Amino acid sequence: MIESDRPAIRAWLVHPEIRGVNDARDADAALDEASSLALALPGIALQGAGTVRLPRAFAGHLFGSGKVAELKALFEEHEIGLVLIDGPVTPIQQRNLEREWKVKVLDRTGLILEIFADRARTREGVLQVEMAQLSYQRSRLVRAWSHLERQRGATGTVGGPGETQRESDRRAIDEQLVRLRRQLEKVARTRDVNRAARAAVPFPVVALAGYTNAGKSTLFNRLTGAGVMAKEMLFATLDPTMRRLHLPSGQEVILSDTVGFISDLPHELVAAFRATLEEVLEADVILHVRDMSHPESARQAQEVEAILHELGVGDDVARIEVWNKIDRLDAAEHDALLEQARRRPDTVAISAASGEGIDTLLAAIAARTGMARRTARITLGHDDGRRRAWLFARRLVRDEEETPEGSRLTVEWTERQQAEFDRL
Repeated sequence: MIESDRPAIRAWLVHPEIRGVNDARDADAALDEASSLALALPGIALQGAGTVRLPRAFAGHLFGSGKVAELKALFEEHEIGLVLIDGPVTPIQQRNLEREWKVKVLDRTGLILEIFADRARTREGVLQVEMAQLSYQRSRLVRAWSHLERQRGATGTVGGPGETQRESDRRAIDEQLVRLRRQLEKVARTRDVNRAARAAVPFPVVALAGYTNAGKSTLFNRLTGAGVMAKEMLFATLDPTMRRLHLPSGQEVILSDTVGFISDLPHELVAAFRATLEEVLEADVILHVRDMSHPESARQAQEVEAILHELGVGDDVARIEVWNKIDRLDAAEHDALLEQARRRPDTVAISAASGEGIDTLLAAIAARTGMARRTARITLGHDDGRRRAWLFARRLVRDEEETPEGSRLTVEWTERQQAEFDRL
């Protein structure tokens, strides 16, 4: 929608505060986050933002007729070309508002998709964003632009007589989704080979997870010396990055930086990026990075845990809660937070920017990954080829000895891998 070589689009942000919907969230904080989202997308010149309180969502236009007219006058006064609505907008509401206001309307999901499209750099990231955008567009073909009302005549090609343009568009999107899935599968196979190679070393995998702009990339750079882009910007990191990390204990781990989470993350993106987020699923330890200077840090942490649960990350996966950005607190808050972190198991307070607490974090990582993998000896019968193949496919076997009873194997695995093996 937005291209960098065009003049910036004059935009206005509207946060609908609907009674009974997400009342637990502070409206001002929600508006601030939405503004940060808007500013994260190049090509937008945000002219203003405001909260509109509604008793309910109106089916046709989301807002009541009086508010629609009031906003129209505001947008005309400021020569607005794009209205960003921080929340879900149905296809019919979007169509009606665009007709009424004579501007382009983009809801929260559409905005996040645009940001992801702008940030994707790797082949896999680009494919995943394209899939998410197509899935989103497919659900909005009822917008009924004029070209969707045309009829196609039968000419012996695809589509029967009288097929509507909407049906043709939907079928074209479905065909493109199939092509993208095939391309993504090829990329995923390459990643699986790389993952298998890492498993053969084997190094424990430590994955960074957290709300967007919590400081994950700054921490990643601090720990590994990598040059990952770290900015005060939502979704500064999109494509996952992995580096080897040498711990003071002499142990080595693989550290993975991943895309940040956000409230109301579009389902299309969760589905599309599930393959990339498998790095979190397969991690031995998850570092849940929190921005403790943010007024809604507790709510953000709940959002992250909810998304991890949706992805299938179980409670049995080791976690270290990393309380970041303590350098932004005043002295009293800083000292109180440090004391609170000391009393909590698996919690470390740090500043990725200044380096405070990093040694404590590295020690915590060493302690958890040291327990993550252990050596065991098991015996498999001669007819237990499936479980034996499972062990070798994951490069978990360190030694094998043939006995009259079967194969005696020395394996090195995590508790989670052992539990998965036991279920076979």
